[in-house]
Amino acid sequence: MRHIPNGITSLNLASGFTAIILILSGNIPAACWMIAAAMVFDFLDGFASRLLKAYSDMGKELDSLADVVSFGAAPGLLVYTLLSGRQPLPGNLHFLIISACFAVCAGLRLARFNIDTEQTVNFRGLPTPAAAFAVITLAFAGEYAGSDFITSLAVNKITLSVYTLVISALMVSRIPMVSLKIKHLRLAGNEARYLLLLSSAILIVFAGPAGAVLIIPAYIIISVISSFVGWL
Repeated sequence: MRHIPNGITSLNLASGFTAIILILSGNIPAACWMIAAAMVFDFLDGFASRLLKAYSDMGKELDSLADVVSFGAAPGLLVYTLLSGRQPLPGNLHFLIISACFAVCAGLRLARFNIDTEQTVNFRGLPTPAAAFAVITLAFAGEYAGSDFITSLAVNKITLSVYTLVISALMVSRIPMVSLKIKHLRLAGNEARYLLLLSSAILIVFAGPAGAVLIIPAYIIISVISSFVGWL
């Protein structure tokens, strides 16, 4: 039983690796779905650890290593592919620098998380799964939403470059962020989490797939407001 969380974490890593293969083969939608699957496994391994009380130093390190691949390298490569239009180097060196910045900041974020005792309840800086979600929802919306505005964001190299750099900077920032770990279902203590769930549902219901692009900005705004009103 104690190996179950590590097994789930391994599925996270396998999903991230598969996403990289799919990106290199040009199948962007399938790659985004694999990164989304890695997010599900990332949630489940933590849930399984708490449920089974199966904590270990190896599990902690394996989790971060898997996240570097699934939420750092894979989304970084996705950004490079979107920016460069699958054109080879060296003509797109500046796009490589921008996408590599995402992967490096994800690695720094995860390394700091492993040694930061202040992040046991809530986060400091944008979590790497949220950063990866910000990238894949942009690709998803451009693929499925049929929105000219969202599509233009996904293909506009200046907008996407700035967006990537902002997300990268937020990962290594010290801005308080809401953790989605729920210890109970009562409203008290979960105000920010329920507000985020409600906001996300409203965005999806009224804007469809395009609304998913706004979930991470909403998450950041709610986190900042929550830090001021004392919900964190």
